[in-house]
Amino acid sequence: MRRLIALSLIGLLLVGGSALYPTLRVQLRALLRPEPPPPITALAVVAPAPRTPLPAVRPPAAAATPSPAPSARTTPTRPAATARPAPSATPGPVEVNGRLYDAYVPAATKAQQAYQYSCEFDAAWVIFATFGYTVSVDELVQLLGSDDRVEPFIEETPDGFVIHGGDITTSFSGDYTTNFLARTTGSAFRRVFEHYGLRAEPVHDRAGVEAALRRGALIWIKTTVDFKPWRPALWRTPEGQELPTVLGNDHAVVVIGFNQDGVVIRDVLGPTSSNWQRPYEYEVRWEPFLAAWGAQNFDGLAVDAVAWR
Repeated sequence: MRRLIALSLIGLLLVGGSALYPTLRVQLRALLRPEPPPPITALAVVAPAPRTPLPAVRPPAAAATPSPAPSARTTPTRPAATARPAPSATPGPVEVNGRLYDAYVPAATKAQQAYQYSCEFDAAWVIFATFGYTVSVDELVQLLGSDDRVEPFIEETPDGFVIHGGDITTSFSGDYTTNFLARTTGSAFRRVFEHYGLRAEPVHDRAGVEAALRRGALIWIKTTVDFKPWRPALWRTPEGQELPTVLGNDHAVVVIGFNQDGVVIRDVLGPTSSNWQRPYEYEVRWEPFLAAWGAQNFDGLAVDAVAWR
């Protein structure tokens, strides 16, 4: 009887404390109603091998779509490429650590993201580093620029959740150090890749993913953290443009390989409180991959290390 009373008191304290501390509430909910494990399979990280450099060629100036009243953008000096590679096409099945893939591009990695919500920039860093460019996340942030007219916030409407923010089709919106709603899109990031002489083309389906990987490209995509379920939302710009997105687990990763069962992902988020076992390289089966990617409107860029002619 005493034990039952003690357990009841502990439960009341936990419930009361969770009302005051949101983090405790999340942890308590996870204990009482655990979420299903993420649909990912951990893999050993494979580092890229040095590649034959190409002469540096400056791309044509990218025509950025102006965003009304964004913060000033200062274009950093374009660094010289080191070991800038030609695309490495995959002629056939490739064995990697005992697994067979139709295509596999070894990609660079690093220990975790630069900032709490800077995943788009960190995913881009993977691509630049793989293709021999030394460029920091801070330089990418500066080059992309931000639309600071609205710090993103949520409105719950009868039709669902709406996130009000800046124009993420041309810029970044939100404080990437504190605001979990902060984000951008591939249409904005495309000119960042092109600024450094890489070819970036939209890809929106499985066939495009497979074709890009076969020719040696890496694929920057928007998805959900760990490819887990999401709450759908609409992103609304100050001009009223609406974009389908996800509410709380927005993420960006790089697709580096595939076979008939699924894809291989490079994810520099690494272990966090939402998944202490999260690896830097993992497999995702096609079904959950396409579902989570589709929740982000199949937002993807196939990026090639091809010099502009």
